[in-house]
Amino acid sequence: MQLSEQIEQYRDEVIALRRDFHRYPELGFEEHRTAKVVEAYLKALGLATRRMSKTGVVALLEGSRPGPVLMLRADMDALPITEANDVDYQSQHPGVMHACGHDAHMAMLLIAAKVLSKHRDTLAGTIKFVFQPNEEIAGALHMIGEGVLEDPTVDAVMGIHVWTPVASGKIGISAGPVMGGLDVFKMAVFGKGGHTGVPEDAVDPVIAAANLIQTVQTIQTREISNLKSTVIMFGKISGGTKSNIIPDKVELEGSIRFLYKGGPDSEEQPTERFRRVAEQVCRTHRCTCDIEIIHENIPLINDPSLAALARRTARDVFENKDAIIDHVTIASEDFSEFSERVPGVFMFLGAGSEKKGTFVSHHNPRFDIDEDVLLNGVAMHVRGALNFFTMSKDQKGGDRRTIPKA
Repeated sequence: MQLSEQIEQYRDEVIALRRDFHRYPELGFEEHRTAKVVEAYLKALGLATRRMSKTGVVALLEGSRPGPVLMLRADMDALPITEANDVDYQSQHPGVMHACGHDAHMAMLLIAAKVLSKHRDTLAGTIKFVFQPNEEIAGALHMIGEGVLEDPTVDAVMGIHVWTPVASGKIGISAGPVMGGLDVFKMAVFGKGGHTGVPEDAVDPVIAAANLIQTVQTIQTREISNLKSTVIMFGKISGGTKSNIIPDKVELEGSIRFLYKGGPDSEEQPTERFRRVAEQVCRTHRCTCDIEIIHENIPLINDPSLAALARRTARDVFENKDAIIDHVTIASEDFSEFSERVPGVFMFLGAGSEKKGTFVSHHNPRFDIDEDVLLNGVAMHVRGALNFFTMSKDQKGGDRRTIPKA
């Protein structure tokens, strides 16, 4: 049976798995049922599993011959969103929803594990299947801290994200930066409360906050090159109790995203600039502020050789020669922590269909995917893994931790 036929026979099963995960979503580090389903499935394939990071599941498929270790990763967690879709597989957990596609990621990787386990005798190396909890809040770092990249040492990593901004039947694969770094900020602006009829007796944190929101936007337009994408967004503002009372505090939350390596040692220093401007604006308005910065994700950078391998693989999976596109987004993903430490490639599997109404953005209560693309994701996992071992074999004695040039 041809490989494509082997994969095609699991069309109904991959959809059923995805819908089961969708019906019973669980938040980060609370994926208890999800982990049990994943464990049971992998054990039925004859794979030994182990738990990591509370609800994470790891399984090894060892080939018949020694060789490099390839890690295939899927994330498991859902979001605190109430689903608005009226479908048979609607979330059964009020206030929790798979609104980012992690249900599909697990289903695709489980089927890929089933197919690849049938090719154990032809593998010259090891595949490490990793089902990661809490992607939304840097769960990768927890797994790395517990040694997911060791025992055995991982040589390369691949990941796939279903992506509704990309049309069904297409796949986005690019070398270099493909997803943004993410710093999350929480801050409080402090003034002096008073009566709105006598504002001169108060110190108004509302006007300071309003000015701050506007002024920090000059960082990405006046201080950092427009060729280096930077986005500063405010997602939450709260303060005050009544229309005629000047509050003594306003709280703000938001995010700073960037498509380059940020941090205090970088030339751009977006977060450090944000802190400087915010403090100076508050001082101008006779206010003070407290700023908390959480460094949530670093930029996701694809290894050029693995990206080239993935594009070659996609030519075998997708019939349309125009299906393979470049795609970069400033949204963030903690897969970046894996690809920072070992060569990696992260792909965007198009799942947006206007006809099926699946062009709704991720993290939306009406998010859904075109399930017809799931087998393409399975095929990218399977063929990508097989091609990786073939590529490694062709190194002819080179350093097994060095990915050869494409």
